[in-house]
Amino acid sequence: MPANKSGPAPKKKKGRRGRLVAITVVLLLVAGIAFGAFWGVSTVRASLPQTTGSLKLAGLSDPVDVKRDANGIPQIYADTDEDLFRAQGYVQAQDRFWEMDVRRHMTSGRLSEMFGKDQVKTDSFLRTLGWHEVAQKEYDTKLSPSTKKYLQAYSAGVNSYLKDHKGSALSLEYAALDFQNDYTPEKWTPVDSVAWLKAMAWDLRGNMQEEIDRSLMTSRLSEKQIAELYPAYPYKRNKPIVQGGAVNPVTKEFDPKGTAPATQNGAGTGATQGLQSQLSSLSKSLDEIPALLGPNGNGIGSNSWVVSGDHTTTGKPLLANDPHLAPQMPSLWYQMGLHCRTVGPKCGYDVSGYTFSGMPGVVIGHNQDISWGMTNLGADVSDLYLEKINADGYLFDGKQQPFLTRKETIKVADGPSRQITVRSTNNGPIVSDRDDELATVGKSAPVGNAAPDRGDGYAISLRWTALDPGKSMDAVFELNRAKDWTSFRKAAAHFEVPSQNLIYADTKGNIGYQAPGRIPVRGAGDGTLPAPGWDKKYRWTGVIPQQALPWEYNPDRGYIVTANQAVIDEDKYPYLLTKDWGYGARSQRINDLIQSKIKDGGKVSTDDMQSFQQDNSSEIARLLTPYLTKIDIKDKYVRDAQQLLDGWDFTQEPDSAAAAYFNGVWRNLLKLAFGNKMPKELRVEGQCLNVRPANETGPADDLDKFVRECGERAPDMAQPDGGDRWYEVVRKIIDDPTNDWWKTEDRPGHPGDKNRDQLLAHAMKDARYELTAKLGKNIDNWSWGRLHQMFLNNQTLGTDGPGILQGLFNRGPWNVGGGEAAVNATGWNAAGGYGVTWVPSMRMVVNLADLDKSRWINLTGASGHAYDAHYYDQTDKWAKGELLPWAFGEDAVKKGTKDTLTLAP
Repeated sequence: MPANKSGPAPKKKKGRRGRLVAITVVLLLVAGIAFGAFWGVSTVRASLPQTTGSLKLAGLSDPVDVKRDANGIPQIYADTDEDLFRAQGYVQAQDRFWEMDVRRHMTSGRLSEMFGKDQVKTDSFLRTLGWHEVAQKEYDTKLSPSTKKYLQAYSAGVNSYLKDHKGSALSLEYAALDFQNDYTPEKWTPVDSVAWLKAMAWDLRGNMQEEIDRSLMTSRLSEKQIAELYPAYPYKRNKPIVQGGAVNPVTKEFDPKGTAPATQNGAGTGATQGLQSQLSSLSKSLDEIPALLGPNGNGIGSNSWVVSGDHTTTGKPLLANDPHLAPQMPSLWYQMGLHCRTVGPKCGYDVSGYTFSGMPGVVIGHNQDISWGMTNLGADVSDLYLEKINADGYLFDGKQQPFLTRKETIKVADGPSRQITVRSTNNGPIVSDRDDELATVGKSAPVGNAAPDRGDGYAISLRWTALDPGKSMDAVFELNRAKDWTSFRKAAAHFEVPSQNLIYADTKGNIGYQAPGRIPVRGAGDGTLPAPGWDKKYRWTGVIPQQALPWEYNPDRGYIVTANQAVIDEDKYPYLLTKDWGYGARSQRINDLIQSKIKDGGKVSTDDMQSFQQDNSSEIARLLTPYLTKIDIKDKYVRDAQQLLDGWDFTQEPDSAAAAYFNGVWRNLLKLAFGNKMPKELRVEGQCLNVRPANETGPADDLDKFVRECGERAPDMAQPDGGDRWYEVVRKIIDDPTNDWWKTEDRPGHPGDKNRDQLLAHAMKDARYELTAKLGKNIDNWSWGRLHQMFLNNQTLGTDGPGILQGLFNRGPWNVGGGEAAVNATGWNAAGGYGVTWVPSMRMVVNLADLDKSRWINLTGASGHAYDAHYYDQTDKWAKGELLPWAFGEDAVKKGTKDTLTLAP
C-alpha cells in the first residue's frame, strides 16, 4: 500500500512581515539568553500532550482510559463504540493535529488558505479532481449509519481538543509561522476523514505515468523499441500471488481450483498522435501534486506474506507486512490500540495496529481473531482520454455534448481569491484546463500522423474509479470487526479504492488472500495509452464483479506472498487487471527465502520473518556482476574499483563498498544504454555522471580536476529510474552483446560504444569517477550507506524556508542498507541520485499463536511535535532492523504501560 507523505511541500509566502515574524520566532526558540530562552522553551512545550492524570471530554458516556507505553503508543479502553472513536479523535489531535490540518487542506484543494498564492495551481488541480466533493457524496449516500456514527464521534473528539487548544498550544508549526494571527483551524468534519482515502487512491492509482511515458516515447522510438522497454511479466520465473484458478464462465465466480480457459478483454490501441507537448506538460503537472505516500507514485509498493502453521515453529500462522512509502516526518502511520472493555453489542472492537492521523479505526493490524496486511495491487484504475472540444462542449459518438461545469473559489492567504471553472465530459474532469500549456493541446507542430482536424488542440480528461462514490470507509470498520474468513471477505468487497492486495490469517490456523477493488472493464483499448474520448468503443463498460476477483484460502504450498507482483497469470484470467505490474524481484526473493527455510520439513520462526524483512540482496547485481568482473579494464583506478566486486555476495549493507560501486555502475549503465536515447520530453535534470578528464588514464591530478569541475548538476538527460522493470529490460539483452541498446553515439574525442562489453566498461569508468567525487579517491573509505542516506523531512515547514527553520523539524541523515527492489526496500531513483526516496514505512510480524508475542515498529514515532520525546524515538531501531514488542491483551498492555490518562465525561 500504495502509493505516496503526510502533506505537500509548499512554498510559503506570507509577505515580509510574516517571514520576519517566523524568523523572529525561530531565533527565540534557539536563543540561549534570558527571557528569549524561557519563552522559546515554553512555546516548544505548549503543544506537548497531557498523558497522565485526567481530562474532561464532552460527550463521553463513561470514562475512557488512554494507556501509553514507553514509546508513547496509545491503547484506548472504552465501554461504547462512540466513546472509543471519540477518544481516538481526541488522542490523535493531541499528537498529530498539524499533520491532520495540512492533510485535509490538501485533500480539499485549500492549501492556499494556509500557505498562500504559490499553492493556487496545486489547489486548482485538486479542485478539478474534486476529492472532497466525492467524499461528501460518499458520506451522504453510500456509507452505513454505523460508519457515519463513528465518523461523527471521531470528529467530535478532534473538535473537543481544538476547543481548548489554539496557536502554539496546537503545535510548534503554528507558532513558527504565526498562524494564530491570521489563520484559525476550523472544526473537523467526517468528510475530512473520508477524503483521506481519495488521497491514498491518487498515489496508488496505477499506471498513469507509464501511460504518458509510452505516448511520449512514440516521438523517437519505434513500437518494437517501446515494447522492449516494457517487457512482459516473467510469470514462469517470478510467481504471481495466486498460482492457479479460473473464473467460471457461467457464474462469473473465481474458483482457486478452476481450470476454465481465459480470454482477456482489450487491445493495446490508443490515440497518441501529435500529443508530445501536452502529455509532457501533464506529466510535469502530476509531479507538482503533493505525493502523500511516495515520490509521485514512483516505487510505491509493499511486502506482505503469511505462512501457515504447518510451516511455523508456533504451529499457527505468522503474518508480516511492511508498506513502502516516502520517508517523512512524522511517519504516515500512527500506531494504536482500540479496545472495548467488554466486546459485545454495545462495544464491538478489540483491535490494534496502524492507522492514519485524521481517520478512525485501524487500517492494518489485527483484532482478537484475525490479522490482515496490505500491499498495492497496482490495478489500472485510471485512463486518460483525448477530447475534441470547442467552447460549447465536446464530441462524443458523432454528436456535440455540453460540458458539465462547476465554479470553484480558491481563497488565498496572501492575496485575492481566485475562481476557476471545472469542466467535465462523460469520461471525467478535463485536467488539461489547469495548465496554460495543456490548454493549447495539439497546437504545436505535430509529430507522427497527427489528426489534421485538431488545429485547436485536444483536451485531456481523466477517468478514475476513485471519482465514483464508494464504501471503502465502511470496509475499514468491517475489517476491524471481522472474526473469520467469511466476514473478512465481506469487508474486502467494500474496499473499493485504493485497490489493495489483502492477506489474511486467523487464530484458528487459516491463511488467505483476496484481491478487492473497483477495477474497470474496458470496451476497446487496454489502458496502456491515452484513448480517443469521442469514440464510444473506448468507454468503460463496467467493473470486474467482486466475486470474479482472484482469491486463495489455505493453498497447498502453505504460504502466500504479495509484493506488487502480478496477481494471476493473464493467460488464466479473463479480465484485465493491468499491463504494468511490478516485475516480481522482491516477491520472488521472499518466495525463495520461505522455500529455503521450509524445505526438508524446516520451520519458520518469528525471528525468521523479521530477518526476511531485512534481506538486502540485489537481483540485478546477481545478474550483472559476473559480466562486470570479466571486463578487461586497463585503467588502474577503475580496475581497483572493479575488484571490489570480486567475491561480493550481492548484499547491500550500509558499510559495503562493493554495493556502492555496483549501484554506481548500474546508474551509469542505465544512462548510457537508455537515457540518452529517450525523447527530450522525458528528460529530467540529472547529476554529474560522465564528466571526465580528457586524459582518461591520468592519475591523481586528473581526479582532482574532475572533482573540482563535476559539480552536482549536468545537462538534462532521460534517466531511467532503475526499478525492476529495468532489470527485465537488461535481462532480455544481456546475452546479446551486439544489441542496439548497447551502442552509443560518437562524441568529439570520445568514440561511442559498439557492444555490451564496451558499454559496461564505460559505465564502470564513469561510476569510478562519480563515486570519487562523492566519496573520495580512496575506495577503502567507500560505503553504500554514505551514498544511500535517509532524511526525515517535515513535509511542510521542513522542505522550504530558512535552513534554521528546517532544522527545527527535520531529522537525519541515517546511512542505511537495502536498495531498489530489494526486500529491504530502501528505494532510490536513478534519475535523481542515490538518496532514499521510499522505505518500509513500518514493519510488523503478527504471531497468531500468541498475539502478545507479535512485533512492530514505526519509521519515526507516535508524536508529530518536533521536540516531543516520541518524535523519532523508533527510528534508530527501525534503521537497525529491530522490532518492538507489541502488547495486545489487557494484562500485557498493563505491564507495559508507562502513562495513563483518564478522559472523563
